[in-house]
Amino acid sequence: MVIKSKPIFTKEEELLLQDFSRNVSTKSSALFYGNAFIVSAIPIWLFWRIHMIDVYSSVLAFVVVTLLNTYLVAFAYKNTKFILKHKIAVKREEAITREISRKVAEDKKMSKKEKDERILWKKNEVADYEATTFSIFYNNALFLALVIFISFYVLKTFSPSINYIFSLGTAGGVLALLSTGTQ
Repeated sequence: MVIKSKPIFTKEEELLLQDFSRNVSTKSSALFYGNAFIVSAIPIWLFWRIHMIDVYSSVLAFVVVTLLNTYLVAFAYKNTKFILKHKIAVKREEAITREISRKVAEDKKMSKKEKDERILWKKNEVADYEATTFSIFYNNALFLALVIFISFYVLKTFSPSINYIFSLGTAGGVLALLSTGTQ
Protein backbone atom coordinates (compact mmCIF):
# COMPACT_ATOMS: atom_id res chain seq x y z
CA MET A 1 0.00 0.00 0.00
CA VAL A 2 1.41 3.36 -1.05
CA ILE A 3 0.74 6.33 1.16
CA LYS A 4 0.64 9.62 -0.68
CA SER A 5 2.00 12.44 1.35
CA LYS A 6 1.70 16.12 0.75
CA PRO A 7 4.99 17.83 -0.16
CA ILE A 8 6.36 19.79 2.75
CA PHE A 9 7.55 23.28 1.85
CA THR A 10 9.31 25.81 3.99
CA LYS A 11 7.62 29.12 4.62
CA GLU A 12 9.97 30.83 2.15
CA GLU A 13 9.17 28.27 -0.55
CA GLU A 14 5.44 28.71 0.00
CA LEU A 15 5.81 32.49 -0.31
CA LEU A 16 7.83 32.09 -3.50
CA LEU A 17 5.25 29.72 -4.98
CA GLN A 18 2.50 32.15 -4.02
CA ASP A 19 4.27 34.93 -5.95
CA PHE A 20 4.12 32.87 -9.14
CA SER A 21 0.57 31.54 -8.83
CA ARG A 22 -2.51 32.88 -10.60
CA ASN A 23 -4.20 33.54 -7.26
CA VAL A 24 -4.29 37.13 -6.10
CA SER A 25 -4.20 38.37 -2.54
CA THR A 26 -7.34 39.43 -0.72
CA LYS A 27 -6.18 43.04 -0.98
CA SER A 28 -5.72 42.78 -4.75
CA SER A 29 -9.02 40.97 -5.14
CA ALA A 30 -10.86 43.71 -3.23
CA LEU A 31 -9.10 46.35 -5.33
CA PHE A 32 -10.02 44.52 -8.53
CA TYR A 33 -13.67 44.04 -7.63
CA GLY A 34 -14.01 47.63 -6.39
CA ASN A 35 -12.53 49.05 -9.58
CA ALA A 36 -14.50 46.61 -11.73
CA PHE A 37 -17.75 47.66 -10.06
CA ILE A 38 -17.02 51.35 -10.64
CA VAL A 39 -16.07 50.89 -14.30
CA SER A 40 -19.10 48.62 -14.85
CA ALA A 41 -21.45 51.20 -13.33
CA ILE A 42 -20.12 54.17 -15.34
CA PRO A 43 -22.11 53.24 -18.49
CA ILE A 44 -25.34 53.68 -16.51
CA TRP A 45 -24.76 57.42 -16.68
CA LEU A 46 -24.05 57.17 -20.43
CA PHE A 47 -27.33 55.39 -21.09
CA TRP A 48 -29.32 57.55 -18.68
CA ARG A 49 -28.11 60.92 -20.01
CA ILE A 50 -27.24 60.27 -23.65
CA HIS A 51 -29.46 57.36 -24.70
CA MET A 52 -32.28 58.74 -22.50
CA ILE A 53 -33.07 55.43 -20.82
CA ASP A 54 -35.41 55.61 -17.82
CA VAL A 55 -33.43 54.61 -14.73
CA TYR A 56 -36.40 53.43 -12.66
CA SER A 57 -37.90 51.16 -15.30
CA SER A 58 -34.49 49.64 -16.13
CA VAL A 59 -33.10 49.23 -12.62
CA LEU A 60 -33.19 45.41 -12.79
CA ALA A 61 -31.23 45.38 -16.06
CA PHE A 62 -28.74 47.89 -14.62
CA VAL A 63 -28.13 45.78 -11.51
CA VAL A 64 -27.82 42.44 -13.31
CA VAL A 65 -25.61 43.72 -16.13
CA THR A 66 -23.42 45.74 -13.74
CA LEU A 67 -22.84 42.73 -11.48
CA LEU A 68 -22.10 40.45 -14.43
CA ASN A 69 -19.65 42.95 -15.87
CA THR A 70 -18.04 43.45 -12.46
CA TYR A 71 -17.18 39.76 -12.47
CA LEU A 72 -15.98 39.77 -16.10
CA VAL A 73 -13.81 42.87 -15.69
CA ALA A 74 -12.29 41.58 -12.43
CA PHE A 75 -11.56 38.29 -14.23
CA ALA A 76 -9.80 40.26 -16.98
CA TYR A 77 -7.80 42.21 -14.36
CA LYS A 78 -6.55 38.98 -12.77
CA ASN A 79 -5.58 37.37 -16.07
CA THR A 80 -3.81 40.46 -17.36
CA LYS A 81 -1.96 40.91 -14.08
CA PHE A 82 -0.71 37.32 -14.18
CA ILE A 83 0.59 37.71 -17.74
CA LEU A 84 2.22 41.07 -17.07
CA LYS A 85 3.78 40.29 -13.70
CA HIS A 86 6.45 37.97 -15.08
CA LYS A 87 7.27 40.23 -18.02
CA ILE A 88 7.70 43.21 -15.70
CA ALA A 89 9.79 41.19 -13.24
CA VAL A 90 12.24 40.27 -15.99
CA LYS A 91 12.50 43.87 -17.20
CA ARG A 92 13.02 45.31 -13.69
CA GLU A 93 15.40 42.62 -12.43
CA GLU A 94 18.67 44.36 -13.29
CA ALA A 95 17.67 47.74 -11.84
CA ILE A 96 16.33 46.20 -8.64
CA THR A 97 19.45 44.06 -8.24
CA ARG A 98 21.64 47.17 -8.51
CA GLU A 99 19.46 49.10 -6.06
CA ILE A 100 19.37 46.37 -3.41
CA SER A 101 23.06 45.58 -3.84
CA ARG A 102 23.88 49.25 -3.29
CA LYS A 103 21.71 49.40 -0.17
CA VAL A 104 23.17 46.28 1.44
CA ALA A 105 26.79 46.84 0.37
CA GLU A 106 27.73 48.20 3.79
CA ASP A 107 26.22 45.22 5.63
CA LYS A 108 29.07 42.68 5.67
CA LYS A 109 27.15 40.28 7.93
CA MET A 110 24.47 39.58 5.33
CA SER A 111 24.90 36.32 3.44
CA LYS A 112 24.57 35.99 -0.32
CA LYS A 113 21.42 33.91 0.15
CA GLU A 114 19.79 36.66 2.20
CA LYS A 115 20.76 39.30 -0.39
CA ASP A 116 19.28 37.14 -3.15
CA GLU A 117 16.08 36.70 -1.15
CA ARG A 118 15.77 40.46 -0.67
CA ILE A 119 16.30 41.02 -4.37
CA LEU A 120 13.68 38.42 -5.27
CA TRP A 121 11.20 39.82 -2.75
CA LYS A 122 11.66 43.40 -4.00
CA LYS A 123 11.45 42.29 -7.64
CA ASN A 124 8.16 40.49 -6.97
CA GLU A 125 6.80 43.45 -5.01
CA VAL A 126 7.59 45.92 -7.81
CA ALA A 127 6.29 43.58 -10.52
CA ASP A 128 3.08 42.95 -8.56
CA TYR A 129 2.41 46.67 -8.07
CA GLU A 130 3.15 47.62 -11.67
CA ALA A 131 1.18 44.71 -13.11
CA THR A 132 -1.81 45.56 -10.92
CA THR A 133 -1.93 49.22 -11.87
CA PHE A 134 -1.34 48.61 -15.57
CA SER A 135 -3.93 45.82 -15.65
CA ILE A 136 -6.57 48.11 -14.16
CA PHE A 137 -5.71 50.99 -16.51
CA TYR A 138 -5.53 48.85 -19.65
CA ASN A 139 -8.73 46.89 -19.01
CA ASN A 140 -10.71 49.98 -17.97
CA ALA A 141 -9.69 51.84 -21.13
CA LEU A 142 -10.45 48.87 -23.36
CA PHE A 143 -13.80 48.14 -21.69
CA LEU A 144 -15.05 51.72 -21.92
CA ALA A 145 -13.85 52.07 -25.53
CA LEU A 146 -15.68 48.86 -26.45
CA VAL A 147 -18.86 50.03 -24.70
CA ILE A 148 -18.83 53.37 -26.54
CA PHE A 149 -18.05 51.79 -29.92
CA ILE A 150 -20.67 49.06 -29.61
CA SER A 151 -23.35 51.32 -28.16
CA PHE A 152 -22.93 54.26 -30.58
CA TYR A 153 -21.94 52.48 -33.79
CA VAL A 154 -22.91 48.83 -33.77
CA LEU A 155 -26.20 48.89 -31.84
CA LYS A 156 -27.29 52.50 -32.39
CA THR A 157 -30.61 51.49 -34.01
CA PHE A 158 -31.69 49.23 -31.14
CA SER A 159 -33.85 50.38 -28.24
CA PRO A 160 -31.85 51.84 -25.34
CA SER A 161 -32.54 48.90 -23.00
CA ILE A 162 -31.49 46.27 -25.55
CA ASN A 163 -28.53 48.45 -26.53
CA TYR A 164 -27.43 48.63 -22.88
CA ILE A 165 -27.70 44.90 -22.24
CA PHE A 166 -25.96 43.81 -25.42
CA SER A 167 -23.28 46.51 -25.58
CA LEU A 168 -22.16 45.93 -22.01
CA GLY A 169 -22.52 42.17 -22.24
CA THR A 170 -20.48 42.08 -25.42
CA ALA A 171 -17.83 44.47 -24.11
CA GLY A 172 -17.41 42.49 -20.87
CA GLY A 173 -17.30 39.18 -22.72
CA VAL A 174 -14.75 40.40 -25.28
CA LEU A 175 -12.60 41.87 -22.50
CA ALA A 176 -12.64 38.60 -20.54
CA LEU A 177 -11.89 36.63 -23.69
CA LEU A 178 -8.97 38.85 -24.69
CA SER A 179 -7.48 38.56 -21.20
CA THR A 180 -7.14 34.78 -21.51
CA GLY A 181 -4.45 35.08 -24.18
CA THR A 182 -0.86 34.26 -23.39
CA GLN A 183 0.82 37.27 -24.92
